[in-house]
Amino acid sequence: MDETAGERRQLINVAYRLLGSVTEAEDAVQDAYARWYGLPRSRREEIRSPGAWLTTVTSRICLDLLGSARARRERYVGAWLPEPLPDRTEWDPAGRADPADQIVLDESVATAFLVVLESMTPAERVAFVLHEVFRYPFAEIAGVLDRTPAACKQLASSARRRVTVARAPVPAAGQADVVRHVKKAWESRDIAALVAVLNPAAVMTADGGGMAGTALHPVEGGARIARYLVAIADRAPGLELLERTVNGVPGLVARRAGVVETVASFDVADGRVTRIWVVRNPEKLRPWG
Repeated sequence: MDETAGERRQLINVAYRLLGSVTEAEDAVQDAYARWYGLPRSRREEIRSPGAWLTTVTSRICLDLLGSARARRERYVGAWLPEPLPDRTEWDPAGRADPADQIVLDESVATAFLVVLESMTPAERVAFVLHEVFRYPFAEIAGVLDRTPAACKQLASSARRRVTVARAPVPAAGQADVVRHVKKAWESRDIAALVAVLNPAAVMTADGGGMAGTALHPVEGGARIARYLVAIADRAPGLELLERTVNGVPGLVARRAGVVETVASFDVADGRVTRIWVVRNPEKLRPWG
């Protein structure tokens, strides 16, 4: 077996955290492997650590993609959110091989964390993810960014300051209880119950990509979000709301006639929802079957 075959899982995990897109992560890894096999055999035999080489190349590809993504997202219709990931036990009923099945679901893929990563410059994001998440030394990151180790350390430090959510994550059971209250209140069209479970300063951001109807701008305030959710429920007969794991934490999935139309993830603090991220762009929901 090719000694590089076992590196694919790690590369997909790195690329998804750098790009926030399953599709782009898979493409980046495929590109890195194409470059590896494009090397003369003698050159490949000279490389002492194929895994390190592939990680460096994948990270450089992601760095280039992050630079061009900024321009693309300026033209994106509405807000851009990372692609939501289902639990691997339920992501694809057809059982097809898919990169989403290889991504480790931990706190570094939680939607709240990925959204913070989006606020970083491409170089900051690469330095931060490689060092803080995957524990790569700055000497190796320097080879990716073509900067000195000291400069890479400074980039990671700058990125770390952007991660303002320093509080400990809510245990899954606690978050599941809050999400369950949201589901129950939404299904019963109970605005008062929704307001009670939403922080007064809560914000809901939705991503339809111009391909599905949704709010183009963030909805701010618990009361406004509650009214918006109830209005959506009234206009969506036959919509089934399900409790599902989204990016490793409890979330909600809206399904109609067996087709997933919406995936919602939440940030919870002190027993109330502070942020809701809603993805409706069908291109981002393909891993959900």
